[in-house]
Amino acid sequence: MANYSKKLAAKSNFKLKEHPTNIKDEISKDDAKIELKELRKKIAALQDKMYADDRYSVLICLQGMDTSGKDSLIREVFKEMNVRGVVVESFKTPTELELQHDYLWRHEIRLPEKGKFTVFNRTHYENVLVTRVHPEYLLNERIPNITDPHHLPSDFLGNEIRPNKQF
Repeated sequence: MANYSKKLAAKSNFKLKEHPTNIKDEISKDDAKIELKELRKKIAALQDKMYADDRYSVLICLQGMDTSGKDSLIREVFKEMNVRGVVVESFKTPTELELQHDYLWRHEIRLPEKGKFTVFNRTHYENVLVTRVHPEYLLNERIPNITDPHHLPSDFLGNEIRPNKQF
């Protein structure tokens, strides 16, 4: 199991394409269960120390498509932790209040308190993804000088990527 952790650990020269996304051949189901149980204990111990120290917090951001397993991952990884110290934030369609602010505001106000863990089930990046597919959603944000979302300035979405363009 220690070899597994070392083999897939991210380093400064980490390249995703060099790492498997299907790890069935990398670790057995039984070893994975043992490893998960050990990691839960370590995370729970860290949570206790952080809560007592009241100086640091942890933000975990999960981004994935529907049915990609985000909820299951949250449930399995954090089941040993004190529920009062873990907050899961799911971001749906922005509310009227959220639309009165920039798109990062609703994430900023949900950052973890000192001594606690917060899991963002979807992140601010969701807004970038969705508006590339549905640029008309940008009109809800009332961004100055954006009146036709199909004719955005070339650098609006970054990297010269245009809405509805094949990636």
